[in-house]
Amino acid sequence: MRVPMTRRGQGSKGQKVPLLTNHFKVNVTNVDGHFFHYSVSVSRRWPPSRWQGNNGNRSPGSPNENDRKRQRRPYQSKTFKVEISFAAKIPMQAIANALRGQESENSQEGLRVLDIILRQHAAKQGCLLVRQSFFHNDPRNFSDVGGGVLGCRGFHSSFRTTQGGLSLNIDVSTTMIIQPGPVVDFLIANQNVKDPFSIDWAKAKRILKNLRVKTNPSNTEYKITGLSEKPCKEQMFSLKQKGKDDDGEVQTLEVTVYDYFVNYRHIDLRYSGDLPCINVGKPKRPTYFPLELCSLVSLQRYTKALSTFQRSSLVEKSRQKPQERMRVLSDALKLNKYEAWPMLKSCGISIGTNFTQVEGRVLPAPRLKVGNGEDFFPRNGRWNFNNKKLVDPTKIDRWAVLNFSTRCDIRGLVRDLIKCGDMKGILCPVIYSSLTQNLADFGIVTQCIAPTRVNDQYLTNVLLKINAKLGGLNSMLYVEHSPSIPLISKVPTIILGMDVSHGSPGQSDIPSIAAVVSSRQWPLISRYRASVRTQSPKVEMIDSLYKRVSETEDEGIMRELLLQFYVTSGKRKPDQIIIFRDGVSESQVNQVLNIELDQIIEACKFLDEKWSPKFVVIVAHKNHHTKFFQPGSSDNVPPGTIIDNKICHPKNNDFYLCAQAGMILLQYVTPRLGGTQVGQFMKFEDQSETSSSHGGMTSAGAVPVPQLPKLKENVCNSMFFC
Repeated sequence: MRVPMTRRGQGSKGQKVPLLTNHFKVNVTNVDGHFFHYSVSVSRRWPPSRWQGNNGNRSPGSPNENDRKRQRRPYQSKTFKVEISFAAKIPMQAIANALRGQESENSQEGLRVLDIILRQHAAKQGCLLVRQSFFHNDPRNFSDVGGGVLGCRGFHSSFRTTQGGLSLNIDVSTTMIIQPGPVVDFLIANQNVKDPFSIDWAKAKRILKNLRVKTNPSNTEYKITGLSEKPCKEQMFSLKQKGKDDDGEVQTLEVTVYDYFVNYRHIDLRYSGDLPCINVGKPKRPTYFPLELCSLVSLQRYTKALSTFQRSSLVEKSRQKPQERMRVLSDALKLNKYEAWPMLKSCGISIGTNFTQVEGRVLPAPRLKVGNGEDFFPRNGRWNFNNKKLVDPTKIDRWAVLNFSTRCDIRGLVRDLIKCGDMKGILCPVIYSSLTQNLADFGIVTQCIAPTRVNDQYLTNVLLKINAKLGGLNSMLYVEHSPSIPLISKVPTIILGMDVSHGSPGQSDIPSIAAVVSSRQWPLISRYRASVRTQSPKVEMIDSLYKRVSETEDEGIMRELLLQFYVTSGKRKPDQIIIFRDGVSESQVNQVLNIELDQIIEACKFLDEKWSPKFVVIVAHKNHHTKFFQPGSSDNVPPGTIIDNKICHPKNNDFYLCAQAGMILLQYVTPRLGGTQVGQFMKFEDQSETSSSHGGMTSAGAVPVPQLPKLKENVCNSMFFC
């Protein structure tokens, strides 16, 4: 079994810079203690029927009223069987061992117990728990992002073993919740309609299912199971009467839900009569409430994908300057009062209140080459191509424009695009203005644009995409041009970027898309091509890197990428393979090293049994909660800052890199990845239209995974999706 490589030392390049980070020192004094792990099983016990005679049939005769009450009672009570069994004994000493780099299964279990203690305390306070983040029911933490959705600010907290000892990582966290309050207000906001009578009830039924409501005036909480088929004034149900018929049976009366609440409960209903009722009952025993008597409980997660407007609104309302973020985190430490928690005290755990000081290094920006042999130096982690020629511009002989907007000045746009393209070295001489057939059928590359404000920057960005899609090269590293990249320029090396994108939250049946981008035309490393496959929904490990279908045929991703490298690199096989893997959690790193890397090795051996290239696997974690601050400064840390000491793993070779300018510190980030872009090519959304926004997973393999269309040969070897 492969494991992550151990640290061989620390880097030294770059200008040193003192930093603070949101790790807080944890002292553990009771290393002799133990945690005991128990397995708890809960099952429902059904009481035996009382309607039994000697042969298990109902006894003859009519029972009296007291007998009938006794006979009904067992069916209304719930009895549960609880089994508790010993599972494991976890020594606190295991945590101390982990701090020395001697990690074991016990050490991870020990840290998990400490995290559970934090979760338990938050749960007792009535918080919403989302993995290792918790959210208080405080309207001051809510921000409206539109569509009946609120951003709820809370805190992430997790214990981590580091080179400097045990630390508690605390960060600001945000989750999406349903707007609490009257159900009708949420539906109006969610569907952006003017009144309850304009609501699409089919959509309403889908989004309300499984949400929790409180009903007036009893203030009782229920889970929504659906909506009534008929309006409140027409929906009938059986109402039991006080009197009995001649046979002694309880009489029932058929009434509408509206009449019951107005005439029997004497509750005034203003608008619910012509609207569906909320159903909180079981499929065969519905229980209805008028819409206006139902209010959504607070802190219910919204799991559907956010719209563009909602994302923009969230970004705007979530921005925080570094000093403000530090203040919020300091306040969170004071608010939580960890030192007063009995459970932490009994473990001999105390938590410091100071941000950990670390030393960072700011690496110099890479020197770039653009057109006409000109050198170019990025500033503040950014650069643009205004007034710059491209290294290898594509020559476009023919192109067409299809205009779907009545408000766009298409002639002016085309004129400016040609002018900008000429400046970049891209020739755009001829325009064909009419085209009726599907461009994808001919392998014709397309670029969709939706300009709101056209300027040189916008046109330049469009042309950069077009050039890359058509196989051109926008810029390159200076060391690549030389070529003088250490270890890479001397030995044939392929660089891979791997990721899997999934359907939107709540869409459990949309296929996941695995994307691998690879370098080609060695010794260059700036020319890339992509290969994509669909796979089962929500599966993170790529299962199509090697896909042997016969003794002589492999249809996997790696085969086509390796063959393309061989063709474009002077018929050389790569002796070194560098893999950048994105999108996996820390607990999945070993799966990457053993499942995915095994496939890549098999793909290499399938091409040449004697071929054994060297591998380096670099796993990138973007969704961590470690943040860095410059002491006494309101600015973000400079781009190129790297940290490989004190708060890094005590043994594994990891580091933190702030690779680009941090324009805004965000609590919510939605990265756009290559696989996500490819997912837009297929109408996967239609498959999930009937799935619940709060539903569970569908069974794996229940529905065949649709395959992506095969790309035309003149398109497949470029960055067609960018």
